[in-house]
Amino acid sequence: MISHAGHLEPHWHGRAAQPRRRRPALFIALIAFLSILAVAGGAIVGGGLLYAGSVASTFSSTVKHIPNAFPPAATRPVAVSTGAMNILLIGSDSRGDPTTISATGTSNQRSDTLMLVHIDADRRNVYVMSIMRDLWVPIPGNGTAKINAALAWGGTPLVVQTVEQLLGTPIDHVAIIDFQGLAGMTDALGGVDVDSPVGFTTVLKPHYTFVKGINHLDGSQALAFARERYAFPTADYQRVADQQALIRAIVSKVLSRSTLADPAAMTAFVGAMGRYLSVDEKFDLPTIIGLAASMRLDGASSIHTFTMPTGGTGTSADGQSIVNVDQNSLSALRTAYAHDQLGTLAQTR
Repeated sequence: MISHAGHLEPHWHGRAAQPRRRRPALFIALIAFLSILAVAGGAIVGGGLLYAGSVASTFSSTVKHIPNAFPPAATRPVAVSTGAMNILLIGSDSRGDPTTISATGTSNQRSDTLMLVHIDADRRNVYVMSIMRDLWVPIPGNGTAKINAALAWGGTPLVVQTVEQLLGTPIDHVAIIDFQGLAGMTDALGGVDVDSPVGFTTVLKPHYTFVKGINHLDGSQALAFARERYAFPTADYQRVADQQALIRAIVSKVLSRSTLADPAAMTAFVGAMGRYLSVDEKFDLPTIIGLAASMRLDGASSIHTFTMPTGGTGTSADGQSIVNVDQNSLSALRTAYAHDQLGTLAQTR
């Protein structure tokens, strides 16, 4: 595991006043992306290219594309040719207009959560790193601020540029998602079994209660489970851990034999996901099929989730509550991304 000073220790996994509602948007994008790869990849192995092509085509016909998703080439890090792939997942909170989240320039959008998905070169493992939304980082052209401000100040390109410069690694694809698809997606799977790290009752009505351990969740319960942060002393740290637990549960259900064996159900499921997802213009149908065909995941154990190491919480000079970067771990993390060594890094922590 990766440690960080002054706060909870994030783990690698292979398996207040009335708050306003927030979107657990990023992990939905992850579910959509991994599900497409899992279903299409499994279809190629078990049902042939026709099934895989049908799944990918359904996704391609429903998903939206983000124009100009990336910053100018001159501002981007030079890629090391490892064959690995990085996908940045961006979700926005309820304050902004979802139709403008990919636009450059100032807006009222803030990214609720960020996740960086790293698919290793041999396509056998996927590493999902959550980035705390209050992480205090340099935002190009804007000084130092919370990382979630990048979307408001410069749209998708500035978010990409901020993450690329923070981690020193290029982003290959971008996805933005609307939270409303979560309940329907979970219900389409017949619910999921989530291993909750802690027991808690949600602050927001209708006050769902979850036990520590396995909980069978329908769509509404899954949405509440992923949204909650006010019930915890550690707030967003625990919410991120809960989102990661839900990711593993849904991906495990999607990868199950019974789910993969039902082409009609899976095609409908993928179509439902696509309606809530926007991706960069290069993530087209041939790319989807090609990537899916290359995946060699060994079930849910191939999906590894963790949180970017932080140096605990603090207060900025202008009085904001912030999360500090763990500078001692940042160098090793940058090296691991650059050289496709996240698996090795995990083993040494």
